[in-house]
Amino acid sequence: MTDLRPPLSRELALTMLETAYAEAERGLSEGGIPIGAALFHRDGTLLGAGHNRRVQEDDASVHGETDAFRKAGRRRDYPDCVMVTTLSPCWYCAGLIRQFNIGAVVIGEAATFHGGLDWLQELGIEIIVLDDPACTELLQTFTHAHPELWNEDIGL
Repeated sequence: MTDLRPPLSRELALTMLETAYAEAERGLSEGGIPIGAALFHRDGTLLGAGHNRRVQEDDASVHGETDAFRKAGRRRDYPDCVMVTTLSPCWYCAGLIRQFNIGAVVIGEAATFHGGLDWLQELGIEIIVLDDPACTELLQTFTHAHPELWNEDIGL
């Protein structure tokens, strides 16, 4: 993918992450897995936000990224969109990003789970990993407290 657009600024990426993080907290408060996501236009306009609701809806397909994507509604194309997620996308969500040619991904943290991050980078998708301490703490606290649910979510 050849991209002539300037890279996203770290400042804008951090601002976008606030929305995804709030979604992660919402998911945790509902008794679910605290992974949040949001789909933005590159200019910072929020298109849709969501969180992992696998537990709440008893539906294995409702990951944070898919929830945000669905809530954003239908678009003709997605290269000017940014998927923001509190955790590195799993292979399922990386496939969604690839399938719809989403131009950039902002990741709160990739230490707890690395997922399809390298594959997305190899495809030329702009990736910004923020290594956000709040995202890391939220996910690591959850994974230690609920290992069976976490392992189910990531397919172990």
